[in-house]
Amino acid sequence: MTARTMDGRTAIRANVTSVSKAPASAAPRLLFIDNIRWAMILLVLSMHAADTYSPFGNWYYTEHPAAGPATTLFFLTYQTFLQGFFMALLFFVAGYFTPKSYDAKGPGRFLAGRLYRLGLPTLLYVAVIGPVTEYYIAHSWRTPHSFAHEMGLYVVRARFLSGTGPMWFCAALLIFGFGYAALRAARPPRPSSTTPQAPGAAGAALVVAGLALATFAVRIAIPGGTSVFNMSPADFPAYVIMFALGVTAGRTGWLTLVSDRFAWWAAGVCVGAAVLAWAPLLVLGGAFRGQSAAYAGGLHWQSAARSLWEALVCVGMGFGVLAAFRARLPGQGRVARFMSDNAFAVYVVHPPVLIGLALALAPLPLLPVPKFALLWGLSVLACFGLAAPLARRIPLVGRVLQ
Repeated sequence: MTARTMDGRTAIRANVTSVSKAPASAAPRLLFIDNIRWAMILLVLSMHAADTYSPFGNWYYTEHPAAGPATTLFFLTYQTFLQGFFMALLFFVAGYFTPKSYDAKGPGRFLAGRLYRLGLPTLLYVAVIGPVTEYYIAHSWRTPHSFAHEMGLYVVRARFLSGTGPMWFCAALLIFGFGYAALRAARPPRPSSTTPQAPGAAGAALVVAGLALATFAVRIAIPGGTSVFNMSPADFPAYVIMFALGVTAGRTGWLTLVSDRFAWWAAGVCVGAAVLAWAPLLVLGGAFRGQSAAYAGGLHWQSAARSLWEALVCVGMGFGVLAAFRARLPGQGRVARFMSDNAFAVYVVHPPVLIGLALALAPLPLLPVPKFALLWGLSVLACFGLAAPLARRIPLVGRVLQ
């Protein structure tokens, strides 16, 4: 398998699947980014496996077994920490490759590519995979009527608008892509005479502050947990800002200028501060007394503190993942190439596979945390080892999932 570059691909492929051929000189940088993509897909599977057994789960199929304080704290910490960075990092990577794709294709082909690479997989999920998963596997539609009857209501009542499942990410990137094209048409970039500089401590602090303030402001009006067409507006300040930062990094090239020393330093400071603040945030904010509403939004210090905590995790893990993958996983062997080639297909088809495995594990008398770990591991093996490769061989469907 040859090295890959991002020219001619869309941003979602920049996140979760392979890229085209590149000169050998570009391989180390591009391959470490490619490894970040499929690693984030592993975390997507992890989050949905956790949703299945967590007291905080929001998924097609949940068991919500009795959970003691230790189990509750584990899932709260793990899921909140994960939510703080993994999807925002995918938006950053998507933004990073967006200028290259636009420049290579021009506005018309860029937007057509977005519709094909993002719109068609989303349509496949909304029209087929999601309804089949809900009716036949998860039984989350909870109806005695036939599938045809429920599909009629799904269309007539416009429930399909919220039927994107995990493909909300593709729908959001499609919107971001059209927004980027509109901005480029209104204000073409001008050549800069200054030498690009890597972000420093002041820049990292500014991003943390901007993320925290924007998230807190949005959550005053739209608290966390509110869903609009299967998207959470409370999380979108981070997604928009990280996508914009990715675009800037892609345009200026400063991502490659960040030193490992600074990246590790920024990760240590930000994540370290978040770790130290976690217990006080829970204790002083009333989480252990069941007083969780103030964390979701409104003019509450708990919401402001949570927004700052998430910003620290987002920026810190962004730098940490960059440094770790660049230093420890800069290239690809057979396994990493296979993961990259199948990552996007896994993202699209994993819900019915993961839910089917959860149903098979339901009679197993395991505690929630070990069961979550088992479901995560089995879903990785089943999705990457069987479901995704098979789906990519289906005529027409395979072309959409490439």
